[in-house]
Amino acid sequence: MKNTINTAVLVSGGGTNLQAIIDAAGRGELPHVNLSLVLSSKEGAYALERAAGAGIPGFAISKKALGSQEAFEAALLEKLEAYHIEIIVLAGFLSILSRDFVKKYENRIINVHPSLIPAFCGDGFYGLRVHEAALARGVKLTGATVHLVNEETDGGPILAQKAVRVLPGDTAEKLQKRVMRQAEWKLLPAALEQVAAGLAQKNGRAK
Repeated sequence: MKNTINTAVLVSGGGTNLQAIIDAAGRGELPHVNLSLVLSSKEGAYALERAAGAGIPGFAISKKALGSQEAFEAALLEKLEAYHIEIIVLAGFLSILSRDFVKKYENRIINVHPSLIPAFCGDGFYGLRVHEAALARGVKLTGATVHLVNEETDGGPILAQKAVRVLPGDTAEKLQKRVMRQAEWKLLPAALEQVAAGLAQKNGRAK
């Protein structure tokens, strides 16, 4: 498919955001995206089953098993290069990537974060911790952000944001699910298509 961009999704857990991308592709909403590879930082992650179900090659690469950040990133790069990956999506990927790694894919790594950046982001803010912080602060609106990744945690250029209401009686778990359904699962596929279409056009491969 000449007008599509080989895309890898990096995960660490259940892969709900991966599923949102798979579903969007199935609906024909990602015409410039070729879902080529799923890499998990944890063995046995359910996201790998989602990948298999969609016919996408999936592999687990464990930093703990490899013993160092350098070996971990070398193993990631080996798979990314083998599958000719041009765009990387971080979808619940809990490992921090080095400055050198990010530089290799400058403006081609996308991350989804469960808050309205710059609120509740940066080092230490991930998963339920983000929603716990939002509830502790007493905010009335939270949401999700999709951004390009640079060397600063959650610091890259913002591609899209969507606000989500905080409701009375919310727990971190309830809020997490609402932010996923109303924001993350919609924003991430759309932003991925935006970046892929831009890259395809830059490479002379757009329709």
